[in-house]
Amino acid sequence: MTPEAVKRATIEDVARRAGVSRAAVSKVIRGAYGVSASMRERVEAVIEELDYRPLISARGMRGATFTLGMELPDIANQFFARILSGATTALETEPYQLVIAPVDPDHSEGYRALEALADRQVDGLIAVSPRVDPRWLEEMSRRIPIVMLGRHDSSVGYDTVVGDDVSGVGMLMQHLLELGHREIAHLTLDDQHTRQGSGTPHSLRLAAYEATMREAGLESSIQVARCDGGEDSAHQATLRLLASGARPTAIFAAHDELAIGVLSALTQRPDASEISVAGYDNIKQAGHPLIGLTSVDQPGEQMGASVVSLLLERLAGRTDAVHEVATPRLVPRSSTRPRIRTKGVTRS
Repeated sequence: MTPEAVKRATIEDVARRAGVSRAAVSKVIRGAYGVSASMRERVEAVIEELDYRPLISARGMRGATFTLGMELPDIANQFFARILSGATTALETEPYQLVIAPVDPDHSEGYRALEALADRQVDGLIAVSPRVDPRWLEEMSRRIPIVMLGRHDSSVGYDTVVGDDVSGVGMLMQHLLELGHREIAHLTLDDQHTRQGSGTPHSLRLAAYEATMREAGLESSIQVARCDGGEDSAHQATLRLLASGARPTAIFAAHDELAIGVLSALTQRPDASEISVAGYDNIKQAGHPLIGLTSVDQPGEQMGASVVSLLLERLAGRTDAVHEVATPRLVPRSSTRPRIRTKGVTRS
């Protein structure tokens, strides 16, 4: 038998025969997002014809790379810094190195970052982007172990680690109601991040806010303001909310960075300076004495350690999906105060 007869087909052979690039073949093998049906059919036919072994088999024969990939949607968000701290601490005694891939603003769904990590042969993936299609993750999880952080997915092929967003919002809203607030507004993100049934943290927080208001008999007082994310956007959204004639006595922001933007805006409106403000995540900045932001604490370090632990279990052979829920706690500070009445005008 000649050497040519026993030579294994390479990914370059598949690309050449199918008339596509090597990257295109890689995308088909990984079930990557955005591959046309015609290209997939053509490449898969050549793979079968040449008996090419897919990427995951090659990884198994070559051995582990001892790297884990983590995709982060916003490296400036301080809560993700807590997640990262927990993950790196959990790996201190392990032979694995964490590789971080920030999401490209022009590809904010997160597909490109996750695909880039997979292309670099990481042994497992930690996905943090809430806008990646769960069906796409299920397909990719057949080729590489995945843990999704933050989104409440009912997945079969990959694990999830989430905070109990409904419980957290319940505690925060009860706190505001006990302080006497009835005109409570909610500042959150755009419709893509809060779409009902999407399982994103912000969709659950919005739904829990609205449910609590209805249960308290305050449906007519529901006020939802939107922003693009970040302090500056939240600052402008708050000014628009107040300029519209809305007079909330408290504002619940979907996460702490937004809440700090709200506080910044209120300094420009002396007539609204007593509005109570609350956030979510309990980032380090929230506890600064000059800010004193009431917030729901998510155990970020614990959640970061959990995603690493679950990924290592996957690499050790576990196949059943695990869905872990972290318990939040309310941290009241000076930014929330009892509602008071002055000369017939209700204020926080």
